[in-house]
Amino acid sequence: MSAFFVSTGIVALAEIGDKTQLLAFILAAKFKKPIPIILGILIATLANHGFAGAIGEWLTSLVDAQTMGYILGVSFIAMALWTLIPDKFEEGDAKLAQFGVLTTTLIAFFLAEMGDKTQVATVALAAKYQDLFYVVAGTTFGMMLANVPAVLLGNKVAQAVPVKLVHGIAAAIFAVLGVVTLLGTMKPELFNFWALN
Repeated sequence: MSAFFVSTGIVALAEIGDKTQLLAFILAAKFKKPIPIILGILIATLANHGFAGAIGEWLTSLVDAQTMGYILGVSFIAMALWTLIPDKFEEGDAKLAQFGVLTTTLIAFFLAEMGDKTQVATVALAAKYQDLFYVVAGTTFGMMLANVPAVLLGNKVAQAVPVKLVHGIAAAIFAVLGVVTLLGTMKPELFNFWALN
């Protein structure tokens, strides 16, 4: 279950102010139909993170556990730094084709999430925990925690949330996860009690 809770927390925090959350604001303002937008975000996230999680699990079969530990540790630290860089998103970047609200949201959100920090985090979390179901369930739930209020409450949420503080917290969690993973890889007998498994 820790895979679910860690995945939820990290992605929910990393998503605040992220380009996909900005896209959720844009879609809500443009269409003013929250239910199909929320469904589109949910379906796009499940598909995107399911694919990312499967890649993460597959990567663990390519290298030995120690090498994977070093890769994951460095990846989590890199995610910490990436989280501190604010995203920018313009409405023109959304390429909002007119397929209906649900389909437009699904396509736009799926494409915006490709290569995004939350997708990369899903790959790393799936590789670390090797529990596809709980990681994808957690990252998807984290995305919904951040994006449903964005769709329902719009800019009121954006103005009330201290984005820099939230990104700092997310970066700190990624950094701790990276350091613990590296230390556990270097001296597993000393740091197994810290492992977030």
